[in-house]
Amino acid sequence: MKNLRTYITEAKNVHMEHLEDLVLNNGIEGAREIFKFMSALGKMLQGDSTAKVSATVKWDGAPAIFAGVDPKDGKFFVAKKGLFNVNPKMYKTDADIDADLTGPLVLKFKTALTEFAKLGIRKGVIQGDLMFSQGDKKRQRIDGVSYVTFHPNTIVYAVPTNTPFGRAVSRAKIGVVWHTKYTGTNIANMRAQFGQPIAKRLSKKSSVWMDDATYKDMSGQATMTAAETKEFKGHLSAAGSLLRTIPTAALSLISNDENVLMMVKTYNNSKVRAGETITNTSAHAVGLIKFIDEKFVKQVADRKSEKGKNAVLARKKEIVGPLMEIGPSALAKIFDFMNLIVEAKTIIIKKMNQAESIGTFLKTSNGFKVTAPEGFVAIDKTTGGAVKLVDRLEFSRANFSADVVKGW
Repeated sequence: MKNLRTYITEAKNVHMEHLEDLVLNNGIEGAREIFKFMSALGKMLQGDSTAKVSATVKWDGAPAIFAGVDPKDGKFFVAKKGLFNVNPKMYKTDADIDADLTGPLVLKFKTALTEFAKLGIRKGVIQGDLMFSQGDKKRQRIDGVSYVTFHPNTIVYAVPTNTPFGRAVSRAKIGVVWHTKYTGTNIANMRAQFGQPIAKRLSKKSSVWMDDATYKDMSGQATMTAAETKEFKGHLSAAGSLLRTIPTAALSLISNDENVLMMVKTYNNSKVRAGETITNTSAHAVGLIKFIDEKFVKQVADRKSEKGKNAVLARKKEIVGPLMEIGPSALAKIFDFMNLIVEAKTIIIKKMNQAESIGTFLKTSNGFKVTAPEGFVAIDKTTGGAVKLVDRLEFSRANFSADVVKGW
């Protein structure tokens, strides 16, 4: 079992967990991480400067982009997520980009290679979300207001045209939001540091619009009210009481077996993608056992030899047997616990959304629809661990809706 810091460090920042999923990943220890994060976030939004957590905005950019200096030869490079492959994939010249990329990514990464090299990056690696490059920006009127917009993924970002912010975006050849810094003696052993003030420490160039993803608190506007605080603490208190009734064996079965963990997450995510709220957790637990059983039935059917079929059946017995022994009621309690955490998380997300100043919209067949930012990332100041705070159901509806026009 991995603790949160180890998980994040080993995974670099190519994948980050949702807060409520920590109980699935790490059982009781994961639940403790959840309460630690939530308690600290609550303090932060009550104006407590001693809160042991910070937050960054989760921008809906694409693709993820890295820039830095290769410790092996001191040469500047840009990269995609392949940077952390066994054999790191870096682009140090236009020829490297031509040899590996096709379509619009070629111009985007060539522009990034040219422009980011001007920012004064002397060592280490930084990671961000690419927001726009040449040709991506548009002048559009939304509800009678003139904006310069860019649409990197699902969300359309809109900046009022006749403002310093709008003019800076209009001038820039490329736009990026930085969120993670890496340090180390080689690419393979680099460690991630989240929530760093990266953009502030780089050289400013009019050809590059950049910002840090750091959450910008607006005192009073983004501070929880007494009623919100009471509701928030109520959800956490109920979750704590429920956690004490969940059999340790139920949590351990999921967190200690990667295959079981993946199947539980896959099943849960199938509901999110379908836009379904898990309200009947008992039925959801029964459905999970059926889902896992059917996975094994298909695997048995796919095996040609008796030896192969018997191996799958033995594996099925190892997993489904204990699940049935634990029973749907214990599994349902885990999902009830996660629902309570989501309720508390939603209060945090809604409050933090009030502090965002850039316009965020969805482009639909009927025009533009106001939407919230993708979400936030909470960062433990003590350990450096980080988790996503996202309204999964709402963002999934936008991401998978046929009526929403994507930027890719």
